[in-house]
Amino acid sequence: MEYPADLRYTDDHEWLRVEGDTGTVGITDFAQRELTDIVFIELPSVGDVIAQGETFGTVEAIKAVSDLYCPVDGKIVEVNEELADHPEWVNDDPYGSGWMIKIEMTDPEQAEALLTADQYKENVE
Repeated sequence: MEYPADLRYTDDHEWLRVEGDTGTVGITDFAQRELTDIVFIELPSVGDVIAQGETFGTVEAIKAVSDLYCPVDGKIVEVNEELADHPEWVNDDPYGSGWMIKIEMTDPEQAEALLTADQYKENVE
């Protein structure tokens, strides 16, 4: 499984890519493999304000529905609308085309407290 070193991770299997004050969020390779075939994704609206740990959507797979948890506080500035028609992208490319939201972080230091790739890998293996 893949855990890019430039990302931060949550215990709930979300990843965060920090670019300035903006964070891109998706689910990890581990999470998508556990869910198997993803068939539907519900995401928030641009402009929504979400706190760290709050649910920002759901992922529906053939065998389960899972909540998505926000890794940091902030305001949603972009949503991957393409996932409505292509939820399988999360399975095919969880760290690329399968990204879910972009969030303008109100406290970028929260990202530093998230797990590193090595810490996350240790947790799931």
